[in-house]
Amino acid sequence: MQDYQSSLSDAESRKFETFSYLPAFDAAQTRTQIQYIIDKGWNPSIEHTEPENSFGSYWYMWKLPMFGETDVDAILKELESCHAAHPNNHVRLLGLDNYVQCAGTSMVIFTGKTV
Repeated sequence: MQDYQSSLSDAESRKFETFSYLPAFDAAQTRTQIQYIIDKGWNPSIEHTEPENSFGSYWYMWKLPMFGETDVDAILKELESCHAAHPNNHVRLLGLDNYVQCAGTSMVIFTGKTV
């Protein structure tokens, strides 16, 4: 088992979601994760928050969840729009599962920088 050195005072060292312990996804890997959400029948939802608030339970919702969206490019476009509107915030993608009524997956797509 590996100990990850992270601290609240060092924003670069923080881990956020399961995938944050892996190397950053490239564009193809991000597309694969979005396609997984679609294939599971989950609804994509985009949220953002300031880096200093990322460990809180409240993230701001970007628009409404994308109910029934099956186009990877449309989801990527919304992620990029959220990032452009809030460049200093973390932006994450969730896959909302209607059946169990919770997030089936969650991953930070863009990390904001503290100013």
